[in-house]
Amino acid sequence: MPQKAFQDYYPEYFAHCYGCGSLNEVGNQLKSFWEGDETVAYFQPKPYHTAIPGYVYGGLLASLIDCHGTGTAAAAGYRAENREMDTEPPLRYLTASLHVDYLKPTPLGPVLEVRGRVKEVKGRKVSVEEWIVVNGMVTVRGELVAVQVPESLVKELLQG
Repeated sequence: MPQKAFQDYYPEYFAHCYGCGSLNEVGNQLKSFWEGDETVAYFQPKPYHTAIPGYVYGGLLASLIDCHGTGTAAAAGYRAENREMDTEPPLRYLTASLHVDYLKPTPLGPVLEVRGRVKEVKGRKVSVEEWIVVNGMVTVRGELVAVQVPESLVKELLQG
């Protein structure tokens, strides 16, 4: 049985994100996994993800850092509580802060490898450092601070 992605554990009311929501048919549907102490996701940009001919649009790269980071935060939250991702209550994190550095133009064509490492889990907040690798070269670095979704928002979504 193949390993489930972090995003596959999101409840339906949290599965609509353009970047990683499994219920968003036109979205990127990013899938993140543990690989040792790091996390990894792969994404194949489409020709329309272009900035200038031959290179990936920076907004897409930022969204990959964003969604991989919140997925990593959720997985780290479960690990910190020493429980599996299919246990209740579900943990979901949203971006509180996102910083992205574009080191080199990212070529359009190859599969992008998005990697992350948890820097800190502190209460309802998780800090993640990330980078995008293309053909063995790091083209983007990012850092994300994610916060656990407040119970009031969950209640609002369930009533909605």
